Amino acid sequence: MEENRMGCPRRAFPAVLALGATLLAAGCVPGTDGSGAAGSGTGASTAVPDPKAAGKTTLTVWDQEIRGGTNGEITQLNREFERKYPNVRIKRVARSFTDLKTTLKLAVSGNNPPDVIQANQGYPDMVSFVRAGLLAPLDNYAGIYDWNTRYPNTLLNLNRVSTDGTDFGRGRLYGISQTGEFVGLYYNKDLLRKAGLEPPKSWGEFTAGLARLKERGELPVQFGNLDKYPAIHTFGVLQDQYAAAATRDTVLGRGSGFDTEATKDAAATLTDWMRRGYLPKGANGLGYDDAAKKFASGDGAYLMTGTWLLADLKKTMGDKLGLIPPPPAKPGGAPVTTGGQGLAWSITSRSRHPQVAAAYLDFLTSAHASDVMTRHGVLPAVPGPAAAKVAPDTVDGQMVDGWKRLSAADGLVPYLDYATPTFYDTLSAALQGVVSGKTSPDKLAATLQQDYGAFLDTQRERHTAAESR
Repeated sequence: MEENRMGCPRRAFPAVLALGATLLAAGCVPGTDGSGAAGSGTGASTAVPDPKAAGKTTLTVWDQEIRGGTNGEITQLNREFERKYPNVRIKRVARSFTDLKTTLKLAVSGNNPPDVIQANQGYPDMVSFVRAGLLAPLDNYAGIYDWNTRYPNTLLNLNRVSTDGTDFGRGRLYGISQTGEFVGLYYNKDLLRKAGLEPPKSWGEFTAGLARLKERGELPVQFGNLDKYPAIHTFGVLQDQYAAAATRDTVLGRGSGFDTEATKDAAATLTDWMRRGYLPKGANGLGYDDAAKKFASGDGAYLMTGTWLLADLKKTMGDKLGLIPPPPAKPGGAPVTTGGQGLAWSITSRSRHPQVAAAYLDFLTSAHASDVMTRHGVLPAVPGPAAAKVAPDTVDGQMVDGWKRLSAADGLVPYLDYATPTFYDTLSAALQGVVSGKTSPDKLAATLQQDYGAFLDTQRERHTAAESR
């Protein structure tokens, strides 16, 4: 652990997403990122921006919150923001994660870029955008709006990029996230009950239940991988069961890499699940949303995906829906899973209205916004008073409880695609091969390590060059 220049502890690559007032106090450096990089830049003034003083303004916002719960809360908060500031109109462009990832860089680098975007953390998107000069640093706004005390450093650091644009997880702040999220096990209470099963308390109990469900003619786990990213989440959960801490270190650039027994074992498990029929045949041809609809209609006892889907599933399934983090190796053990926070909300470097955009980001992440999210079935990154009032025996209560338990146990492992600028494409393509049976566990591990190793070599060259200047 190192200390920042104000004497406050700072981890370069944190993974636990802490909750509660004590941990919120850990963000103790208002107005700076703790690296001495606050400097000048967007929002250099210390005055709180007043959007009403901007005159008639159109704020163009690109986001990926197209699903029921998140779309609902963003729609509500946008209306409230426009009512609070009648001179501001929000022009929203909402696209799926896949579409946003495909089109965003072109939009941001074009002649008429949006003011606010959601940027995926890690090297493929956020770091790439920063290196290209497409995002504005937000350190001064973090001081003005007290984001550094509202959020723990463990969350803020996941939206930081080093001043030389080479490292993820430290440096200047380039976004602030609204939601928390983890990949869990949604389950159909009726299907489990009919099979004589309870929500599993251990990983062994879970996998034994898959065999029982299959014997009864039920699909154990619904799964669609046409969009490619779902397999990243499923594989991540499996890998976390074998080596969560080592996987975290590797994603954050300090581990042993991906040519490991944990990688091979996770791939072998995924292969075995396909062979046994625990996952649907032809999963690579089934869309993510279609798989979710099949699960909601009763086709599949489990669905392994993120908390962002809760509101959509609950709308169809009601009280039949349950959600738990992937169960630990032993009953009562510490849970682990893939997760973190939602995509960062960022201000583009060529925004015509950066101060209005900053006020908008603050509004989206306020305590009031947290309560709006909770009422829409969305997990806030920093839960507010409304989250404490959610009934624990509901699926929303299960989600909040799971988030708290994972955070307390340091059980959240960053998304694997954060690892290198090209890792999303490399990993998603390789996993489609595993799902289809064409890629062996050994081949997967070697392919991932080739990408990861080449990136680390490039990073070392960049750091050496920077030190010699």
